[in-house]
Amino acid sequence: MERPAWAPQGIDISMPSVSRMYDFYLGGSHNFEVDREAARKAMEFMPGLPKIMQANRAFMRRAVRYALGEGITQFLDIGSGIPTFGNVHEVAQGIDPQARVAYVDHDPVAVAHSQAVLEGNSGAVIATADLRRPKEIRDNAEISELLDFDRPVALLLVAVLHFIEDSDDPQTAVAELRDLLAPGSLLVITHASYEGVPLTQEEAGGAVGVYKNIRNPLIMRSRDEVGRFFEGYEMIDPGLVPMPNWRPDTPVGQNEDPYAFSGFAGVGRKA
Repeated sequence: MERPAWAPQGIDISMPSVSRMYDFYLGGSHNFEVDREAARKAMEFMPGLPKIMQANRAFMRRAVRYALGEGITQFLDIGSGIPTFGNVHEVAQGIDPQARVAYVDHDPVAVAHSQAVLEGNSGAVIATADLRRPKEIRDNAEISELLDFDRPVALLLVAVLHFIEDSDDPQTAVAELRDLLAPGSLLVITHASYEGVPLTQEEAGGAVGVYKNIRNPLIMRSRDEVGRFFEGYEMIDPGLVPMPNWRPDTPVGQNEDPYAFSGFAGVGRKA
């Protein structure tokens, strides 16, 4: 397999990556045939996966605009993946050129491509770190130089917590991140769930099995389980809801693709 110029040396391009699969779902070009093959296999069980990802990205953009409307101009996006059109810095800096965005990912392809995209942007950085080790994120020099943690920050955990198994204790990691944030900070979450998927759990389980087979288990949590990540935060209206229902730009119509309502999205404010 020929290695593209944008793919860092040292990574195994024969193994599917969830970041590159997500890029494929969104119509991006930074993915390999092995990623497309895995994504297409998952779509055999859950054909609406691209629509879910589109709804996820649309919610993220609305949440960023909400944060800016609340006077928050600092963003920490953990598990940011491969930058695609309409990413956090584009939305935030398009509204406020002084907005600052720190991306965090542990996928070397995502980091390398982000570095290329952000070159020359003094208000945005990408750091290599892992959500499961919050202190490393806070202590990262690039992040600490860009963001002032004594002021409110919008923490984005968008489509990332469902890739962290319970054995890795994501609840504690999210709580530790909360304790690093100033009062008034926001927590923005989307999370996969069997709830809302227009399939039986057994049918949807086929797609979950694809992720398990590529050694990136997809953990489908209930609404109550996702809600626990917001402990210590006051939920912003309308609460924890399907992604299209969180402060839509236009009324949600009956013709909306049912897959868009898979999983949950919410925003909370730290007291």
